[in-house]
Amino acid sequence: MLKMKNSILKITAIFGLTTVLLNSCGGPKDNPPLVYFPDMYFPVAYDPLMKAKDAYSDHENEIPAFVARNGATGLSPVQGTVPQNYDGIVSEESLPKNIDEYNAGYEASKAMTASPLKAENLEKDLARGKSLYDKTCSACHGTGGDGQGPIVLSGAYSGVPKYADREITIGSIHYVLTNGRNAMGSYAGQLTVGDRWRVALYVYNTFKAPSAATAAAATPATDAAATTEKTSNASATEAKTNAK
Repeated sequence: MLKMKNSILKITAIFGLTTVLLNSCGGPKDNPPLVYFPDMYFPVAYDPLMKAKDAYSDHENEIPAFVARNGATGLSPVQGTVPQNYDGIVSEESLPKNIDEYNAGYEASKAMTASPLKAENLEKDLARGKSLYDKTCSACHGTGGDGQGPIVLSGAYSGVPKYADREITIGSIHYVLTNGRNAMGSYAGQLTVGDRWRVALYVYNTFKAPSAATAAAATPATDAAATTEKTSNASATEAKTNAK
């Protein structure tokens, strides 16, 4: 009797489990089961300039913010929040480049001698550039821009150049920060476009501009000395000629 009761229970359990499994695989399609966190099941990549679509039904998206922009999902930051690109500077990001494209871009960047940042904020931008440089770059490049940072001095790394010895401009510094160069990788993932320009400003104004100014000041002096020497030689020659 007990054995029969156990058999009936087993059969009932198997039948019940089979019924549940069959119902879960089928069922009316017009009444789908409830789904929690649907974004985890139906990810939708929105183009911010395109009309937004409701991924879970056929009706038009009725969210007022989207309707006001003809369905576009690219909205302005909510008042009181901090936008990601607070400087409003459009940057060519570190897109994949072949060697010719990279070199062409690097050479072209040398012609850029000013940043797109607001000139009236120069003092603040230089201060922030110094702070970012000390935290992000000085480990290799050194606080003096001489390529003698702690990592280099430890012997773990070498070949970091001295800024004063390089042919660089504000534009080329920003280009390298964005795209990397030689053994240095891109810092586009660590610094915003505005902050990359601030670091470029600081590096050029602190480490390169003084040496460039010194070289420019020395050039006229050299030319003047050469002119004086030529004049003296000419005068001596003329005196000898007159003596004859």
